[in-house]
Amino acid sequence: MEVYADYAATTPIKPEVIEKMMEMYQHHYGNPSSIHSVGRDARQYLDAARRDIASFLGAKPNEVIFTSGATESNNTAIKGLAYANQHKGKHIITSKIEHHSVLHVFEQLEKEGFEVTYLDVNKEGIVDLTQLKNVMREDTILVSIMFVNNEVGTVQPMYDIEEIVKQYDAMLHVDAVQAIEHLPIKFDDFEFDTMSITAHKFGGPKGVGILLVKEKTPIRFSQLGGSQETKRRAGTENVPQIAGMAEALKLADAHRDENNVHLMNLKELFLVQLQERSIPFEVNGSMTDTTGHILNLYFPFIDVETMLTLLDLANISVSSGSACTAGSTMPSHVLEAMYGDDPRTKQSIRFSFNELTTELEIKYIVAEIQKIYHRFKEE
Repeated sequence: MEVYADYAATTPIKPEVIEKMMEMYQHHYGNPSSIHSVGRDARQYLDAARRDIASFLGAKPNEVIFTSGATESNNTAIKGLAYANQHKGKHIITSKIEHHSVLHVFEQLEKEGFEVTYLDVNKEGIVDLTQLKNVMREDTILVSIMFVNNEVGTVQPMYDIEEIVKQYDAMLHVDAVQAIEHLPIKFDDFEFDTMSITAHKFGGPKGVGILLVKEKTPIRFSQLGGSQETKRRAGTENVPQIAGMAEALKLADAHRDENNVHLMNLKELFLVQLQERSIPFEVNGSMTDTTGHILNLYFPFIDVETMLTLLDLANISVSSGSACTAGSTMPSHVLEAMYGDDPRTKQSIRFSFNELTTELEIKYIVAEIQKIYHRFKEE
């Protein structure tokens, strides 16, 4: 049996998305900036995708900027907000458990003279709101917090966070990459200034994403060239992938509730199966403020590299955390922020699922973990 359980890293493209993209590649291949009929045809599909995406996300069409993915969106938002608002101050804030496409940008800004505060989290991976209140200052210009953590699945209290941030008139950027398929997020329900999304996390293609930018937000854009995206992001729009992303977002929006029930049932089944087989484990993160698609587990009887190798030999694809740090033997920075110097930072596995995951696959994973446990328990 072959089991893929690393959906937080990427998801397969849905058949309906492939069909939509192939239609675009074959019949609507024009450059949407061209003024002739072929170009105008492509422009119609680009505009339609923008309207659909805006509707699904509770945004206005002019607040949607198409990018190459979440890394570009995070870079554009954080740098752009910091540079555009530095006349009001140079203090910026993020958390210790952000994705590296956020943390590395803050590290770069720190080298450029910005003062960075890195917020602590508790053992469930939730940002310390008291600390956030205490570190906010008159010269704080930007806060960046992810909605759902990509390693442990914890959901941040975004309404509480935005209430604190907006008391100081600071900008708020949100990395919503792991949230968008699992939570009914509407951009106009929040006071976010910018929000990043990438298509390949919810059945869309890789290499395309979205940056939502609230109207009248002071932000500096740096990618120069043509006048695409109303001069905010130069470069010919990838219309087939954008159309595919819109289709994937439509499907995610339509099936969110039923998929979430399925995922929560799978998570519960996984934990019950481990308990029934007397396999020692602990859950990393929250069991209440969480999504159903990520389950991060600490196995005290084995190191992470050995466990990943043995699961791979059993045709089970999982990871120890973010795919962007694959191959690294360093402890998870997320788990270090949550637990400090604890063995679980080097002995934890992330399992992640989607609607394609079956109960049979969950039982197979647990059965293979049981084999590994008995092998190492005897040693």
